Formats: sequence, C-alpha cells, structure tokens
Amino acid sequence: MREHDIDELSFDDYDELRDPRPEDNGLDAVVDAAMSRRGFLGGVVAFGSGAAVMGTTFLASEAQAANRFGFTPIPTSTANTITLPEGYEWDVLVKWGQPLWSGTPDVDQATGGTAETQARAFGDNTDGMAIFAKGDKQILAVNNEYIQNKVLLNNREDGKAINADDVQKMKNAHGISIIEIEEGATGWDVVLDSEFNRRITIDTQMELTGPAAGHDLLKIDADPMAKTVLGTWNNCGNGETPWGTYLTCEENFNGYFGSADAEQELPAEFKRYGIKTKSRYGFEKFDDRFDLSKNINEPNRHGYIVEIDATDPTSTPKKRTALGRFKHENAETVLAADGRVVVYMGDDERGEFLYKFVSKDAYVEGGSTEGLLSDGQLYVAKFNDDLSGEWIALTPEATGMTAEEICIQTRVAGSKVGATTMDRPEWVAVNPLKVEAYCALTNNKNRGLKTNAGGDETPVGGPNPREANKFGQIVRWRPTNGNHTDTDFTWDLYVMAGNPTVFDDDRAGSANVNAGNMFNSPDGMQFDSKGLLWIQTDGDYKNEGDFAGQGNNQMLIGDPATGEIVRFMTGPNRCEVTGLCWSLDRRTAFVGIQHPAADFPDGPGTLPRSCVVAVKRTDGGIIG
Repeated sequence: MREHDIDELSFDDYDELRDPRPEDNGLDAVVDAAMSRRGFLGGVVAFGSGAAVMGTTFLASEAQAANRFGFTPIPTSTANTITLPEGYEWDVLVKWGQPLWSGTPDVDQATGGTAETQARAFGDNTDGMAIFAKGDKQILAVNNEYIQNKVLLNNREDGKAINADDVQKMKNAHGISIIEIEEGATGWDVVLDSEFNRRITIDTQMELTGPAAGHDLLKIDADPMAKTVLGTWNNCGNGETPWGTYLTCEENFNGYFGSADAEQELPAEFKRYGIKTKSRYGFEKFDDRFDLSKNINEPNRHGYIVEIDATDPTSTPKKRTALGRFKHENAETVLAADGRVVVYMGDDERGEFLYKFVSKDAYVEGGSTEGLLSDGQLYVAKFNDDLSGEWIALTPEATGMTAEEICIQTRVAGSKVGATTMDRPEWVAVNPLKVEAYCALTNNKNRGLKTNAGGDETPVGGPNPREANKFGQIVRWRPTNGNHTDTDFTWDLYVMAGNPTVFDDDRAGSANVNAGNMFNSPDGMQFDSKGLLWIQTDGDYKNEGDFAGQGNNQMLIGDPATGEIVRFMTGPNRCEVTGLCWSLDRRTAFVGIQHPAADFPDGPGTLPRSCVVAVKRTDGGIIG
C-alpha cells in the first residue's frame, strides 16, 4: 500500500495497519462455537417486548409498514444524493467551510481555505449533534470528528501539510461547531454572527476534572498541576445531560501523536491505546504538543468525554475523567429511579468493552451539577451465554489499580476484571418508554481469530456470535430490577445485520432482516419520542460481493415492540450517515452526512463537503 493511500482508511483500519494483532492466539474450535442461523432464532435474537421469538412471517408488508411508521419504506440506492420516502424532502442546513460570521468567505474550492477562514467556519466531517434551547433560540452543537486532508489541503500534494499554517488549518477544522439556527420562509439556515456561534477546536482551553485531574501522568511542562488542557479532537458521538449540557466524545485520539525520534521507547501502556511514534497527520512536525519526544504525557490528557454548555459561549469545556479514558463513541445519559445519573458508553475498537457510569449523588433540578460527572462509580459489562449479565465495578480492590489509574488506563482495568470483548461497541440508546438500552456492535472482522490490543481473547458467543463478523448486530439489555443502576441484567439481540440475498447461514442476518431492509454495520442510534429506534450505518458501500445489493450507507427505523425494521433514508456515495437530532417542534430531523464522495452536495466540479441536512415532511407534520 502506498503511503498516501492510508488517508482513505478509517481510523479503525488505520490502527490495525500500524499494529496488526497476532494471527495465532490460541483460540480453538471457533467455528464449532458459532451458532447457526436457526440457533439464533432459538434464543439469542428476540423481537417482541416480551422477548418472544417470532417467525419470518411476522414482517409487515410495505402497506402495513407505512401505517406503523408513517411512510412507505424505500429501497437501497447507489445514487450520489439523499433519497427519502415519498412525502419527505431535504435541504442542506450547514456544510464544511460555511461561514458562521460575516466577512468570512465560503470555502475556496482551489485551496480548501486558510487557517483563518476555517477558524470562522463550520468544521469538517460532522458526527454526533444535539439541539438546545435558550429562550426562543435553537442552538445546534455538532461534532467535527476529523478531516479529509486531501480535500482540506487541496493545494498540497496528497494532502500533506508542509508548514505550521497547514497544521493550524487542520486543527481548526476539528472539534465542535456550535451554531444558532432558525427556520425561515425558505427553510432552515445558520444565524450569522449569533452570540451563540462558537468553534471549539484542538487549541481550545479546557478544565480537567474528576479523579485523574492533577495526577502525575497528566502533568506537562505547560500544565504542571494537570488541571487545564488544550483541545478536543476526533469527536465522534455525543450525549445530553438532564441539566442541558452537551457531551462530546473523544474517540480516535491516539493517531494524532508522533515522535521526532522514530526509535523512541514508549510507555508500555501506550500499546493498548495504539499510540505510536508516527502519526496520521504529521502534527508533531510543526506542533511540539504532539511530539512524544517532547511531551510524553500529552496522550494521557485525551480520550475522555467533554462537557460543554452550548448555551453559554463564555463557558469553559470540562473533561470528565471519571467517565474513563478510551475511544468513546457516545454518552447515552439517563436518570435512574433514584435520581442518580447513569451514562452508558461504548469503546469503539475491535474487542473492547461496554461501560456505564453511575453518579454518587442524585440530580436535583436547579441544584449544583458540578459533581455529578466527577464523582461516581465506573462499571464494565460482562455478558454470559445464558442471556444474563453483570456490571462489574472498576474499583481499586477489583483491579489492583488506584482510582486515578482506572480513569487513565480504563481499558487495562476492564481486562483485569474479565469484561466481555465486544464487536466494536458504538452508540448506545436508551428506550424512553421502557427500562432497556441498546448498543450497536458495528462489526469485527477479528472475532474469534485475533485478540484485542491487550491480548484478551475474542471468543465466538454471547452477544458476539459470529466469527469474522462483517455485518454487525444490535444488543439489548434490561436491568434485572428495572433500574439503570442495577448491576445485573438480561440481554438478547434485537437484530443481526446481514445479507439474505447472498447468504443462507448466519451471515444472512436474523429473521427480521430481509431483502427489503438489509444493511450492514449499524453505528449511530437514537430513540425518538414515540419509542422508535433510528439506526444509522457506517459500513461497506461497495455494493458487491458479500454486500451486493446493500448500496450506500443508510438510516433505518426499528420498532422495539415488534422487531420490525424499515429503511427511511439512503445517503450519497461513500458517506457515513451519522448524527441525528430533532428541532424543538419535532417537525425537522437534522442528519449528518460525513465524508461524502466528490460533488456532494454542491454539484459537478466541486469539493465534497460533509454537511448537516434538514429532513422534513412535505405536509409539515411531526417527524420523530
């Protein structure tokens, strides 16, 4: 592989390229351990609210689906545009490089703009997002996960930075864009020069909070007390707190560090997080903060969840170390029956774990919220083959680590207590109508074949029942006593994605997957106010081989009560469909389109631009 081809890899594949897992890890008889499709239907996959297994004939016709979901499901698509059901329309709300303040030009198609214009414009590669209200204002917070450097640095050979200005432009395209939006006669638009408009980037000052704040592993010369930190990046999914703040999640933070000394010996703990002496973007060549030979502790200051008050542009973002350090996908937050705050979190890497945090104190409306995400207990999930499970507390007694070390080396702590290695746990969504939660396990080509980065085996079984899992699944769990603080739970699989037009074994998927709704790699998930589960995909879009007929990435809607799943939207070529929220009146759904192919959305001869689109019903009705 030529070096510049690396730019086309996902961060997950990039990490594996740099640090391949050993092929021979002592796992025996993995094929025999894998369940057949009939076996899944016999117990692991359960569709209805009572976990009763249903036959393939339960699936509704298109007419019935239209009655249940309010639209006629659409087929797959390979068109370089967004496709929606009849009666729906879309328009672009905001796109990469679009000015947020007057006096700033739109992105320069020849150069990708400058560091200065990017600092005043919407960031790249939109991901998780949420809407907040301030009086009659609607404020949208959007993650800008990473960059397409061949697009952003369109004037550089192979998109490689050649000076500090290039790196600054790259840094300014990361982070979070906070924008006021409003609906006018011609649709939704950004309010230019709004007092709420704000860019949070790799250079924004933040506060470190929780057990790890002040620890020696977080100290650097520029911050000897380990209480402040610059920046957030690779912000993937998100969450919202009951008190109205935004949680943004640092995912693939590791690939941004390198060393001027290629032979530098790195701390052993770095291996678990994929931190190497060579970075993806070369920041270390022009910014000492990313040079491990000068700042060996800087990586320990990232990989957390950051809390932001999107309605206060003067507020300081806070990194919440109590929620652990790993490749955070999203942060699904719910109040337990006793008022304590529960945060569910996935670690998006092959063979890593699923976590939850439970606050020490209860949330009191109008009371102080400062300690709710700084003081509490972090747990990791263990799933048993008998459809039971437990949340194991990551305590010093259980792990042999200090409380501070648990927050900094959370993956190591999970390994020490025997947590279940998962098939890339991504977004978690909690049903607003029932005490149950869902996690998208997007895929894992290494399942049953290789260990994870810590040497933990990845056996076939439990919620990860397919060897070399290319399609992914969604696991669902219910606390035993109906409270999200419970440590025991039961689980099943809501759906196993697959391709029934190509396969007749477990790769065909579960019985609620058919030729009309098939998909691969579930990723983003959100429940709407009616208790329907919206599912977004980030998978193989080549539309050939194992994935023939599945077309571009898409967004589907599932009914947890019946197991039925229908397709609502398909994205343009090569994109990931990611990030979803609704306007305050629920008449518009805002959806993220990440790394689309050339020409989208501006048309022939233009650069591809990640964007947020507004989806509406043509009759102005409720959508979600």
